[in-house]
Amino acid sequence: MSSTELPGVRAVAAAVSPAVSAVGVAEGEQLRSVALPGLTLTVRSRPPERTGLPPALYVHGLGGSSQNWSALMPLLQDVVDGEAVDLPGFGDSPPPDDGNYSVTGHARAVIRFLDAEERGPVHLFGNSLGGAVATRVAAVRPDLVRTLTLVSPALPEIRVQRSAVPTGLLAVPGVAGLFARMTRDWSAEERTRGVMALCYGDPGRVSEPGFRAAVAEMERRMGLPYFWDAMARSARGIVDAYTLGGQHGLWRQAERVLAPTQLVYGGRDQLVSYRMARKASAAFRDARLLTLPDAGHVAMMEYPEAVAQAFRELLDERGGS
Repeated sequence: MSSTELPGVRAVAAAVSPAVSAVGVAEGEQLRSVALPGLTLTVRSRPPERTGLPPALYVHGLGGSSQNWSALMPLLQDVVDGEAVDLPGFGDSPPPDDGNYSVTGHARAVIRFLDAEERGPVHLFGNSLGGAVATRVAAVRPDLVRTLTLVSPALPEIRVQRSAVPTGLLAVPGVAGLFARMTRDWSAEERTRGVMALCYGDPGRVSEPGFRAAVAEMERRMGLPYFWDAMARSARGIVDAYTLGGQHGLWRQAERVLAPTQLVYGGRDQLVSYRMARKASAAFRDARLLTLPDAGHVAMMEYPEAVAQAFRELLDERGGS
């Protein structure tokens, strides 16, 4: 049993087909399901402008989904053939059969997907939890990664920001269930505003249609019987990864990454400290840093143009591929 696996997980995984609304798909996007042994992943794609472009894979953060990349993907469809994955238990992907929501478990899911699809090496993007996952993938399977773009990656911090403590508390056994009971009367709109206040540097940048789409997605997620379970186990996986030392520690693995790396940090990030930008720049051997003083935790959603431009410059350094 893994460190994030609890008894009864197979019973939870068996009830993954509730009557909930369909996941949102933006104009020009496509969804497909990829079945792997013990694992089913939903993949969001946007057809590239032409054939032969190098592949890219986008990995979201805790509580997010492939939709988190819908603002960035169209800005890069002329230079990459992009796909965004819903990690197990998030978005439209059901829980994994083994209940493993550790960073290693999520990284293994990404690796298995890339191996099965034979899409590597890819331009790999990761945000928050997805940044930790992408770092681990790049460290252990350098053959699968052309470049690495990390937006507020969840790498271990000695002094965690106070605003990030409630998210970390989800890792404590029983807290997720308690919070679910305490907030059962909250509307989807109230929950969405709370999430945006935590994740955005300026929630006012979200358009009214964008906010309504986020509320609809929140309503859909709250109808899933495994929502809190996936959140709690993944939060526990991050905490576990933070405590690992030696060669399996995330900072040690960052030092092993060979791929050219673009780092993006937001000055108003309440979940990953802005001060970690300097440490990350020193850890990744071939790193570039973009700091966005007004951005929060999801710069690719708030400032997609700036993130896209940084990636284009990274591509130019590599000769465009």
